[in-house]
Amino acid sequence: MIRKIMTVALCATMMILVEDATAQERRQVMLDKVVAVVGGSSILHSEVAEYAEALVAERRQMGYTSDRDPQSEALEALLEQKLLYNQALIDSVEVNTADLAGRIENYLQMLITEEGGITALEAKEHMPIFTYREMLRQKYEEQSYAQSMKSEVVSKVTVVPGEVERFYNNIDKDSLPIIGEQYVYAQITKFPASLKDAQQRTKERLLDMRERVITGQTKFSVLARMYSLDGSAIHGGEMEPMAASFFVRPFAEALEKLKPGQISEIVETEYGFHIIELIDKKGDLYHCRHIVLRPTFTRDELMQPSRQLDSVADLIRRDSMTFDEAALKFSDDATSKYNGGIVSNSDVLERMGVYDGARLTATRFLKEDFSAQGGKSLDDYNALMRLKVGEVSDSFQTSDLMGNQMSKIVKLVEIIPAHTASLKDDYIRLEEMALQKKQDAVYRKWLSDKIRSMYVYIDPEYRSDDFENKNWIK
Repeated sequence: MIRKIMTVALCATMMILVEDATAQERRQVMLDKVVAVVGGSSILHSEVAEYAEALVAERRQMGYTSDRDPQSEALEALLEQKLLYNQALIDSVEVNTADLAGRIENYLQMLITEEGGITALEAKEHMPIFTYREMLRQKYEEQSYAQSMKSEVVSKVTVVPGEVERFYNNIDKDSLPIIGEQYVYAQITKFPASLKDAQQRTKERLLDMRERVITGQTKFSVLARMYSLDGSAIHGGEMEPMAASFFVRPFAEALEKLKPGQISEIVETEYGFHIIELIDKKGDLYHCRHIVLRPTFTRDELMQPSRQLDSVADLIRRDSMTFDEAALKFSDDATSKYNGGIVSNSDVLERMGVYDGARLTATRFLKEDFSAQGGKSLDDYNALMRLKVGEVSDSFQTSDLMGNQMSKIVKLVEIIPAHTASLKDDYIRLEEMALQKKQDAVYRKWLSDKIRSMYVYIDPEYRSDDFENKNWIK
């Protein structure tokens, strides 16, 4: 199913090469039927069929059925994506495709492993691997533009407290959302005492690489492929040309000081330590490659803070020290140590560039919040599940949002049972729902307006009364 979902919505016209069993060198070419056109993009029958098949398979796995015809639903989804993509090009929406190559290669490697080799994959797809890679690149690029366009449409939509209250009051009380079980917990974190030493080792490795490139001993791209911890490593650290605003500030500032062919000094960002080579600059677009490394530790260095935190946990369990006192004295986490170690989403908000902490900060977490998308570590959840309210965990290894390794102990402060949402206890959740509803309304209106103004043709055979937006059929 994963394979089918990942291969839908290819935006290039596909040619299916069928091997003639009686003459191995002769190929017959069949052109796939175009069933719709949006702006300058076509949609093929094969795309619709694969998308529809993936929808059915996904729903079957989830135990969910839909009254809508899968083919009509798939075609409408593709029409919407093509419209967003074309409008993004019209509006010159900028897209950060720096990790595109890495995503494609990761997916290709999964397919190659699944099929048992490159030759087997080429035989199944009836095309050479480089053609298939280019088709994937086009697909990912189109999806990125479409997502960015949609995000731009709704990015300025906000809700005020009065709108949240009206949203809540207008919901039928029997239809109020159920908020799942939530957890309130506290933490004490410790980075390895040798963090500065590890950072220095990382800087020295990068300085050595920089020297080897400058003196002509090796190429920057070779070192990037061998050592860089970024998806761009597959392409020698090379990234798509982008405006400086698409890079984090320290990276952008270093780029702006370089001339083509020059290599930066070490640059520290939230992603690690970098050296950057500027390939060229055209207008406001910087074309560069980079190598990024993060500090690494020996096992002894990682275990040292774990042993210290296990001792702290013992003191807390023996009532020799409260968790609040221990957090203030020992924790390396500045956002929680002064609040008894209570964990909030303030680090996630800061990472997202949202600083309205008084209104948006939350200390209650659903199970789904313990994920890469939710912002809290699954390691935290696994430790909390072994505790009763009031208990303190043993130390465990985890990492922060920037990938820095650390040790941690947690205390389960409270479990809030699943309950019907209320303004008093679940304002932030309700605000998210009210915002989503308003964004959906704004987006749907925008989409209808664009359908009317953009060229859209659908083959009569594929026109359907099952489309949610009736404007598609002109």
